[in-house]
Amino acid sequence: MAGSERHAAAGRAPSPATGVVVIGRNEGARLAACLQALRGQPRPVVYVDSGSRDDSVALARGLCDAVLPLDPARPFSAARARNEGAALLHARWPGLRHVQFLDGDCIVDPAWLDAAEAALDAEPGCALVVGHLRERHPEASPYNRLCALEWHSPAGRLERPGQIGGLMMVRLAVFELLGGFRTEVIAGEDSEFGVRVALAGHHLRKLDAAMATHDADMHRFGQWWTRAVRAGHAIGQRAHLHGRGPLQDCARERASTWAWGLALPAAALALAPASRGVSLALLAAYGLLAWRIYRHRRGQGDSAGDAWLYTRFNLLAKFANAWGLLKFQANQARGHYRLIEYK
Repeated sequence: MAGSERHAAAGRAPSPATGVVVIGRNEGARLAACLQALRGQPRPVVYVDSGSRDDSVALARGLCDAVLPLDPARPFSAARARNEGAALLHARWPGLRHVQFLDGDCIVDPAWLDAAEAALDAEPGCALVVGHLRERHPEASPYNRLCALEWHSPAGRLERPGQIGGLMMVRLAVFELLGGFRTEVIAGEDSEFGVRVALAGHHLRKLDAAMATHDADMHRFGQWWTRAVRAGHAIGQRAHLHGRGPLQDCARERASTWAWGLALPAAALALAPASRGVSLALLAAYGLLAWRIYRHRRGQGDSAGDAWLYTRFNLLAKFANAWGLLKFQANQARGHYRLIEYK
């Protein structure tokens, strides 16, 4: 049943406060589950496709109100997809006040849209809300489990915009005033947008409510490594844009990545011949870092097994992040950014 028919069948006029933008690329069955979960609610849903080679576009046409395949003549990015989806929503439903962004590998919680709308309506100074995100199959692989550990954070006002992800409900007026997402930011575009929201004088909040489940679907080390490289690129780009601003976004993360992912091992190895290997003792610092990470995660409530898993991969991620920082520097010099896809 198409969009207008869905609303008519429900006996409701399509005049909601919120519209939903779903973005995806080759999500297949995950996209079907995502869109099915949005049926039966009185809000328009737009699906934006970034060059899928599967049947995502055809599948979406029967499950949402509008489908927008992006023009392949311009580079694809999550930022571009969300921007064009929001523009289409506003053009077709000009009375909308909020937009919910959702990825095609996520299933929204049945109560989330109502809870997020109510929170924004009750707090005029708040421009953006997120909720608890749960990993759908954390037991399927250690990489999925790592995602589940990443999603954990307390509810309340967000002092660090980097804590938000691509799933959010935002006031449409604020989104448009700030120009939406930066299309040149190929990773971390959601957090970068959060920085600009905060700098504009609005605040961000995480509600103590379930928002969605996410399907990382990572089963190979190479997928995790590429994702960590992508995160390093995001650290570099966000620090380049806002690291010297009032929020010093990602400035600390960039310094830590350079130090642990590149400078320390490079110094230990470079000085080894002259020091007859004594410089390799510098690498013992990674043991101290591991202990600090482990204690922090245990303090956050992780089990010993989860804390050790997080610690091991956090150390490995320093090197992947450093590679991502180098990729950002190269992309910045070229003035051209290409997607880093891990699945």
